[in-house]
Amino acid sequence: MSEFNNVSVIKKANVYFGGNVSSRTIKFADGSTKTLGFMLPGEYTFNTADKELMEITAGDLDVLLPNSEWQAIKGGESFNVPANAAFTVKIKTPTDYICSFIK
Repeated sequence: MSEFNNVSVIKKANVYFGGNVSSRTIKFADGSTKTLGFMLPGEYTFNTADKELMEITAGDLDVLLPNSEWQAIKGGESFNVPANAAFTVKIKTPTDYICSFIK
């Protein structure tokens, strides 16, 4: 799917790590939420509340998930993050992503 239809967009950006990571929150009619974001090269650690599906639409990164080894991820691939966890990404090239929050 290349676009989302019939959504609400939160105007205020989510900005992290001095502006190196930013996203916009979109809400769907069924109550689900996603963020569409962009990450510049660097290493970043995130904490989750909900389970997340991270879809990498473009870019190149390594991810360290809980109780795992570093994994290489590129555009067109995805990974799951458990709820109430921390994960680290090493962004190699500017990266677009979609984060889906799983309740």
